[in-house]
Formats: sequence, C-alpha cells, structure tokens
Amino acid sequence: MIVVTGAAGFIGSCLVRKLNDERFFDLVLVDDFSRAAKEPNLKGKTFSAKVHRNDFPEWLKKNHRFVQFVFHIGARTDTTEMNKKVFDELNLNYSKSVWKLCVQYGLPLVYASSAATYGSGELGYDDSHSIVNKLKPLNPYGVSKNDFDKWALKQKKTPYFWAGLKFFNVYGPNEYHKGRMASVIFHAYGQIMEKGGVKLFRSHNPAYPDGGQKRDFIYVKDVVDVCYYLLHHRTDSGLYNLGTGTARTFKDLAGALFFALGKKQDITFIDTPADIREKYQYFTEAKMNKLRAIGYDQPFYTLEQGVNDYALNYLKKGCYY
Repeated sequence: MIVVTGAAGFIGSCLVRKLNDERFFDLVLVDDFSRAAKEPNLKGKTFSAKVHRNDFPEWLKKNHRFVQFVFHIGARTDTTEMNKKVFDELNLNYSKSVWKLCVQYGLPLVYASSAATYGSGELGYDDSHSIVNKLKPLNPYGVSKNDFDKWALKQKKTPYFWAGLKFFNVYGPNEYHKGRMASVIFHAYGQIMEKGGVKLFRSHNPAYPDGGQKRDFIYVKDVVDVCYYLLHHRTDSGLYNLGTGTARTFKDLAGALFFALGKKQDITFIDTPADIREKYQYFTEAKMNKLRAIGYDQPFYTLEQGVNDYALNYLKKGCYY
C-alpha cells in the first residue's frame, strides 16, 4: 500500500497515474477532496481508499502495518498568499506530523519541497544541505518550505529513507483547477486560443529584457518519474533539486507553444502585478548533479518536447493524465 497526499491536486494526481501505469493499484489517496474542480484529476484512476487529510494521522496509526511508502505531495502552494499562519498549519506543522509518524512506524518518505526556498538566488541553486539555513525565500510559501527543510535536517530521528524534492517550475496536465497559480503555459494556451496572442510580464529588472526572465521549467511527467525512481532507490536520504538543469526564457516558452499550435508568434508585454513584483524570481536553474550522482540517468523533456506534448495531447483535447 502506497500513500499519496495531495492526491487530488496537480502533481499528486499525476503521481497516482504514474503508479497505476506501473501496476500499483493499492493506493491510499489523501486530500481534503472538497473542491469539485479537482474531481476530474482522479477520474479513471485506481486506488483502495480516500482519506481526508485531517483524518490521515489517525488513519495511519491504525493502518501503518499495511503501508510501504509515503509520498507527501500535499501543500498550500499559493505564492501570493501572505497569511503565514496558513502555511505554518498546512506546510510546516502538518508535514512535521507526517514525518514523525513515518519515523514511528518505519516508513520511507518523499515530500515536496520547492525551488521557492532559494529566494532571489543570491546563493545559487545548489541543493547542498550546507546552505539551507542561509536561504532567504521571497514569500511565506517559500519560507514554510524552507522552514520544514531546516527542521528535517536537524532531526536525530528520521525515516530510514527520506527525500525532500525541490520542485522548480512544474507544468503539465491536471493543473486545470489551479487558477492564477497554474503554469504560464496553461495561461498562454488560453490566451492564444481566445485572442491569438500571448501577454508576458514585462521585466522590471534592467539585467533582463522583456520576456528574457529565465526559469527552469520541468514537465510533470519527469517529476513523477523521479518520484517513482525514489520509490525503489530508498538510499541516499536528503534534499534534492528537481528541475531540468537548464533555464529557458519566457519568450522561448511562448515560441514553443506557438510552434506546437502552428500559429504565428504574437507576444505583448504587461507590467508584473504590483503584489508580486518585489517577490519575483528572474532566474532559476537547478543544479542536478546530486540526483544524477545517486543513479537517476533518465533524460528530461526539453521545453519544446514538454510543451508540444502538453498542448497537443492534453490542453487541446481537454484531457487529463
């Protein structure tokens, strides 16, 4: 039996699909399951039970002997939310409770961290444990993720295997419900289909031209492939970056999408919203040496490959993974 928290969400539901594809069907899905918009993410997937996130600690106490692995993907991911208490409850304290239960019952744990922990990148994007205490995230979401990473690294009692995955800019199917927090690709596709063009954020940093802001965009299918690898690897505990290792510009992204759709490029620029302007990351690029060093040798989708698959096989068809 494998537990997936955040199972109705974007990455969690894609992980459920990956596990089903690999013939794992005895899955326990943990979430709040209250949003109707998330329900299609789980349609057609096979699992044993749904457990409300509030009931999960008690459920695990009663059923731990049947559980083989815990993927703790669930989190509050809204980077515009400024209420620290929300993140302390859902991202920090809840994660601590999951960790402690995994320690108590001898369960391996993979949890979702974030590249938001790196802040503006002044210390680079190296997943060395030595810099975790020095990082300065730009928003409460990033702070909550880094706070948990710091807490985990201080623990004398740990799961016999654990990994915190610092997700970079993940995009792909099953993010229809995410609204403002959906990927740029998702929003750009909607703009192109409705109006024929794309609006990108103007640069407010003289070091970057408009559309020249760079991110490490990683396709969700790569993310769940790494999760699946760790399900079997179960050694070399620690924090790991999860990006492609190659930063690409937003203009590259828009160009790949126009090409995939067979449409002429039409890009205009708008001001970055004031509420996120001062907290905006202009460059992210994962150092991937650490994951490669423990044996993960699969190639990642290029931006062009990922955008093409996402746009033509999911967005255009309204399909889910």
